[in-house]
Amino acid sequence: MKHKINPDYATIDWKKMDDIFAKVGWSEREPQDIKASFEKSSYSIFIYDEADEVVAFGRTVDDGKYYAMLADVVVDPDFQGEGVGSFIVETLREKLQDYHFITLTAAPGKGDFYKAIGWKKQSTAYIWPLSEKQERQHTEENE
Repeated sequence: MKHKINPDYATIDWKKMDDIFAKVGWSEREPQDIKASFEKSSYSIFIYDEADEVVAFGRTVDDGKYYAMLADVVVDPDFQGEGVGSFIVETLREKLQDYHFITLTAAPGKGDFYKAIGWKKQSTAYIWPLSEKQERQHTEENE
C-alpha cells in the first residue's frame, strides 16, 4: 500500500470515500461535502491499495498553534487489522508536533484501538449532542 499527504483533491474519488464512510456505519455524507471538509483541513492522508483505490484516510483540523484534532480517521473494514489505522493516526500526529493539545473523538467502540496505540482518554472533554444518536453514542450517561 502507498499513501499521500495533502494530495491534489481533484484526483480523489469522493464517491468512493462516501462509500467507505457508509461501509463503516458512519452517517450518510455527500461527496461534495466530504471534499469541502478535506479542503479546509490542514493535513490529510489517503491510503491506496495495489489497484490505486482509496481504502483509508484521515485529516486534521486546527487553529495553527494551540489546538488540533484528528478527524475522519476511517479504514475500509476489508483493510482493518493490518496497521493502516495506526499508520494514519501516527502520521497525522507527527504533523502536529508543536501544538499544545492534540485530540480526537473516537468512533463508538474504537476507544480500545486508540488506547492501544498510546492515546489517553480525557477526563474533561465534553460534547454538545446535536442528536439523540450523538448523545447515546458519545456521552458517559450511556456507557
